[in-house]
Amino acid sequence: MGANTDHMQKRWIDNRVLVPVLCGLVQVLDGYDLATVGFAVPSIAREWGLAPEAFTQAFAFSSIGIMIGALVAGPLGDRFGRRPMILISVLLFGLSSLATAHATSVWMLVVLRFLTGLGMGGAMPTTVALTGDAVPEKWRTAAITFMFCGASFGSFAAGQVAAMILPSWGWQGMFLTGGALPLAIFPVLFALLQESSAFRASAKTRNPIGGLFQNGLAATTLLLWSIFLANLFTMYLLGAWVPTFITLDGTTPAEAAHAASFYPVAGMFSTFLVGYALSRFNAERVLAANLAIAVIALIFLGKVHFSGFALCAMLFAMGWGIVGSMLGLIGLAGTLYPAHLRATGTGWAMGVGRLGGILGPIAGGTLIHAGYAPSSIMLLLACPTAAVVLAILMLRRVRGAGDVRETAEDPQSQLALERQIGSTRA
Repeated sequence: MGANTDHMQKRWIDNRVLVPVLCGLVQVLDGYDLATVGFAVPSIAREWGLAPEAFTQAFAFSSIGIMIGALVAGPLGDRFGRRPMILISVLLFGLSSLATAHATSVWMLVVLRFLTGLGMGGAMPTTVALTGDAVPEKWRTAAITFMFCGASFGSFAAGQVAAMILPSWGWQGMFLTGGALPLAIFPVLFALLQESSAFRASAKTRNPIGGLFQNGLAATTLLLWSIFLANLFTMYLLGAWVPTFITLDGTTPAEAAHAASFYPVAGMFSTFLVGYALSRFNAERVLAANLAIAVIALIFLGKVHFSGFALCAMLFAMGWGIVGSMLGLIGLAGTLYPAHLRATGTGWAMGVGRLGGILGPIAGGTLIHAGYAPSSIMLLLACPTAAVVLAILMLRRVRGAGDVRETAEDPQSQLALERQIGSTRA
């Protein structure tokens, strides 16, 4: 009995590290596949003799696939398990990316990118849920945040790989590597990735989506959806149009590209500091304070004309708050629901938020076409960002009203769950 207990305790301690690492690896592959099409399109357009805008639908359907994948995989992960959904998702985006290397038309590319998006979207909430199940509550938000950094690293790695692969292997090489890597890592995930005891011991529901609005969770769910929708709307609008905004203010394209690069890179630096702070302080206050930095930067950009170093500093502050807080918000979402709703809650927040990510760039183009000055658009965007800050602070008041906490927050509690499962099977 003592040896068996030591074995279970050791396995749980290993899973605290192993599960986030494996899920983080999935996110690296996810982020790589997400970025491949952006680096491949210029080469495809040149080879097929098409204008780059002909591939707009490939980008759009990739985002739609991610949205649907997150909405569907979340409830399925809570119903049938996180592990099988992660494995299916990795297989789907791996095989679809591999097939994309053989695309011969725009519509074939669109269909395959949609299927790739389904797999990528499916991996997002299920890796969040499984990581959330594996670590103690104290470290849950930070662990999920750092795990999801894998997606940013994967996107960065795609750019570095593209520089090496495109000259020799062409655009097909980007999709071949994007498909081969997930398929190569699949046996490792199959062998080492374990379903969580918290999921196996939790009460299952036939309608996990309905569960997001029961037992006092309705206000939490609606606030979380609003937060994801508004923040991703602003994040993707700025990501798509910041270089254009700067150019319209009289800056050269080269200078605009240099200044605009400070917006996404700030998010990478911010994530590490936010992740550390989330493990030590109240998550809602940390995220609200971080986003408030972006509100201030947007107001300054709307009121004052900046150039040179000052412009770069303002864009850095904007990215620090908006981009840097997004991974923290995903980490927070993974803590707001009990185990039997965690994948659904995270998946639907991501899915609703992805809708904002689709609408944001469209809204930016519409505002520019309507004649709004970049400074006016920045002031307008300060409003939804400020609303996100208030919504996060409101979330602190309403969260936990119906949250049934699991007991799997320490080794002894985890052992109790293992014994419960074992006695049930016996």
